[in-house]
Amino acid sequence: MADLDLSGFNIIAVDDNAYMLSLLRRTLAGLGVGNVKTFTDVKSAIDFIKLVEENPAKAGMMKLDFIVSNWQMKPIDGLMFLRWVRTHRESPNRFIPFLMITGFGDKEKVEEARDLGVSEVLAKPFSVNSVADKVLQVIATPRQFVQNKTYFGPDRRRQNLPYKGEEKRILTDKDPRVKIIYE
Repeated sequence: MADLDLSGFNIIAVDDNAYMLSLLRRTLAGLGVGNVKTFTDVKSAIDFIKLVEENPAKAGMMKLDFIVSNWQMKPIDGLMFLRWVRTHRESPNRFIPFLMITGFGDKEKVEEARDLGVSEVLAKPFSVNSVADKVLQVIATPRQFVQNKTYFGPDRRRQNLPYKGEEKRILTDKDPRVKIIYE
């Protein structure tokens, strides 16, 4: 992370546990993130995301670069928050990197988050190094987004392996960040 300057980054962190939220904020600040805004509930985070889009001066940041959210929260959990970010018509940036932090480490739960368009999943307990690794992974190796009938989010394929058959992932002129998959 020494080569990466995060001082201009604006990140929101959401966790309903005040201690974990404080730990996450201090970890991100320790990595050099310039502006970390914290929220204890998803509704407040969504209201802030909308405020950044509508009135950046009032929000105190011109743009939002990254979202870090706990999965297990009440009344709205991180998965519902992710779904809002990726699919809701009021979401101002469906492409924003989204790091989900969770105590659920089993394969099925990670796949559930992946299938809703999470950028990365970080298991608890986490260390400063593990947070740094995930943030660096999202920033340094961004994945193109994919859209089909049932999915919108980062390309789930991480490896560029040869594929025998017709390529169904076609770049569009409308937005080169999105591959449209025809099925």
